[in-house]
Amino acid sequence: MFSRRFEPSQTKSVSKSGRHRRASSSFTKEAGISKRPVESGRRRAGTISNAGASETTVGGSISAIVTLVVGQEQRIFAAHENILGASPFFQSVLKNQLMDSPTKKISLPDEEPEVFSSILEYLYKGDYYPRLVHNKKRNSWELEEAGEDGRSEATIYHHSVEGELLKDTAIYCAAEKYGLEDLKRISLRKQGLQSGIQASTILASARYAYANTPDTDSKLRAHYLALIIRSRSTFKRSGTMQLEMFNGGTQLFFDLFVALCNHVDDISSAASTPRTPRSGRPF
Repeated sequence: MFSRRFEPSQTKSVSKSGRHRRASSSFTKEAGISKRPVESGRRRAGTISNAGASETTVGGSISAIVTLVVGQEQRIFAAHENILGASPFFQSVLKNQLMDSPTKKISLPDEEPEVFSSILEYLYKGDYYPRLVHNKKRNSWELEEAGEDGRSEATIYHHSVEGELLKDTAIYCAAEKYGLEDLKRISLRKQGLQSGIQASTILASARYAYANTPDTDSKLRAHYLALIIRSRSTFKRSGTMQLEMFNGGTQLFFDLFVALCNHVDDISSAASTPRTPRSGRPF
């Protein structure tokens, strides 16, 4: 959940929260780099440039190198076959489609390169940038700081919506596709630590989450329903919210209606329940 509240400002953004001191998070050679140079401005996580090699040693065993062509820009990534095999999705592709192929190549035209870079980083390191850091003094989880101004990009441009989405939402949905349950857990926790997100971006991300998760999903969808209810004073004045509800076309708003009804029922039930003093007898 987003551990913050919305302020009724013109930008309808969430108040800022503290972040942990930055640790190094550059993508190492074990995970690879894209053949395309890193652009200035928005940070791109790295990938490996070992695409020319056919196999290499990982963890004491020989593993073939798999080339991955990602996104509309056709950015080239490379990864070890046994690393990709941790994903049921890639395991199936490598086993059923590329078993006898001399050059192992997978095309992912609908994936965002920045999202896939985080997927690879997780497969190699168990987390992705910015990493989760446990604050022992507060006994809470925080995100490492990033960039010269101490901030990391919480949103990315996604071609499927032609606009900004929360990066962690896109990663959660990708993890759902690739069968990475632990990555879903990590990305969901990170979403609860973000701040300064505009209401329009949250609504676009909620719609994307509904479009890219199964109806049985009980985590990400519930996260957005609870977030909107907690911040209802902001969303009820949002022109974007009004337009989204008018256009409809998603299960999101019916679920939101049900959640709001349940919320009101809980409040009514608590108000009508007689208070019990310490003696055990009702007032």
